[in-house]
Amino acid sequence: MDALIAFFDDLSTVHKFIWVMGCLSIGMLIEGVRPFFRSSFSWPHLRTNLALMGSTIAINAIVGALSVGVFEWVALEQIGLLSIVEWSAAAEFVVALLALDLIGQYLVHYVLHKQPLLWRLHTVHHSDTHVDATTGTRHHPIDFLIREMFALVAVVLFGIPLAYYAFYRIATIAFTYFTHANFRLPDSVDRVLSWVIISPNMHKFHHHKSMPWTDCNYGNILSIWDRMFGTLVYDDPEKIVYGLDITDAQRSDDLGYQLGLPWRKLDSR
Repeated sequence: MDALIAFFDDLSTVHKFIWVMGCLSIGMLIEGVRPFFRSSFSWPHLRTNLALMGSTIAINAIVGALSVGVFEWVALEQIGLLSIVEWSAAAEFVVALLALDLIGQYLVHYVLHKQPLLWRLHTVHHSDTHVDATTGTRHHPIDFLIREMFALVAVVLFGIPLAYYAFYRIATIAFTYFTHANFRLPDSVDRVLSWVIISPNMHKFHHHKSMPWTDCNYGNILSIWDRMFGTLVYDDPEKIVYGLDITDAQRSDDLGYQLGLPWRKLDSR
């Protein structure tokens, strides 16, 4: 456990970038094995999603640098739950991951859907009509910044060390590309996995163009939160149609249109 903590304590931005590109590349490769939907390559789609991914990476790097002081303050002042209890390192590691998955992923995702102004930001992610691995990091810059803020709230409330946070971020990247990739597991395998983690089919229901499926399956790694809070959906994946019924599907790959979505007139939900 000490070796794991030491490794993630020293994880550099370069290592994180290599991990992002590696996970994205693997996601794009497996899409050719057993695709969920047959689709042809689209340069405008790739260009738009990579541009938005670039802003996501930049914000992550900036917030990461600025938040170092938060982790130092939490450790110095003994802030949060983990500074109060006397548990083993392994138990604290598990609690930290659960807290980050609940607050830094499930809760913020739920809020992004339920708060009208934040939902307008989040439509950039959902308006993609050709969901694939690159969709995983297709976020409006302000949307992603809000996600980072929620994760830091979890850090303060639970007193989560930097190493645990870094590990979780690495894990979320892998799951993000895994669940968004245009790849289909055997349905029986996917359904079994969905009892523990967010499986590819589970997340694809979330990208269906209309409610109530759009407002379901908010988790990132663990499916327990959706099961606990009644937001889980599992149905026939053949019914899934990507995009949003309140945005212009023809402009899914128009970067200018996407960045302006939060301030455009949308059809009501």
